[in-house]
Amino acid sequence: MTEQTQTETSVPVRGEDEAASEPQAETEAASAKPRKSRKPLLRGIARWTAAVLVCGAVGAGTAMGITAMERTDVPGLATESDGRWAYPKLALPALTEGALRPFTDGNEGEIHHADLRKLLLPAPAGATVDPKLDGGWVGLDSYLALLKEKDRGEVKEELADSALRHVAARGWTMPDGTTTRIHLLRFSSVAFSEAYKDETVREVSAQLRRLPDGVESAEIDTEAQGADVPYLSVYAYEELRPYGPEQTRWACIQAGDTLAVVTQTRKGGVLTVPFRQTVTLQAQLLG
Repeated sequence: MTEQTQTETSVPVRGEDEAASEPQAETEAASAKPRKSRKPLLRGIARWTAAVLVCGAVGAGTAMGITAMERTDVPGLATESDGRWAYPKLALPALTEGALRPFTDGNEGEIHHADLRKLLLPAPAGATVDPKLDGGWVGLDSYLALLKEKDRGEVKEELADSALRHVAARGWTMPDGTTTRIHLLRFSSVAFSEAYKDETVREVSAQLRRLPDGVESAEIDTEAQGADVPYLSVYAYEELRPYGPEQTRWACIQAGDTLAVVTQTRKGGVLTVPFRQTVTLQAQLLG
């Protein structure tokens, strides 16, 4: 908008005596001259008012737009990733009419009535899913393959005695090379599930047995064990150095009649944040 400037005219101020000596006719003639129109001034004011309103509207619109955007969408306000993986939005599967969640009043057996496969944590964004562990049913050998060969026979017999009902599994690999495998084992009762968990934890802690294949020593990961999910027991472990080219971290989650085993391996070392995130989310799905 072009700013218009007005030229001021200097008018000499007359004294009272001089003004009084002017003829009356001249005074009346001067007063009879048409006055300058105020329309240009009013139009100018209107134009400036409109400009102010437009600028205010644009500013308000921009503010509203920024307010509605996610922080990471605003240039200059993006936050650096803390290492967590982008999992899909999680939801518990629907139950048939009359079925109860495992830790609600009336379900004294702490039974998971939902399809075990729907309780598996889905793969995060960017993952390449293992076609052999695609979230469906798997045989017991798929789980036993996680363990040292010398321990597999004993574990197989123990699981046979506990009348293991189902095993479901999902596995994937992330772009950074982290491989995740999750196995859900459903037992015939909470007593068998808890007994197997107790024996496994005892063997790991006291005898360094039932470790993942290739692992020689480990320590408890206290932070991952702190997954705040009521009624669940979480036991997490981290392979100690020297661990060769890959490191393994794993966790056992006992939730009623079901036991989850989460295993992660990565060249150079398993990252802490995605491991604990994965353990926590899988625990929440079982809780």
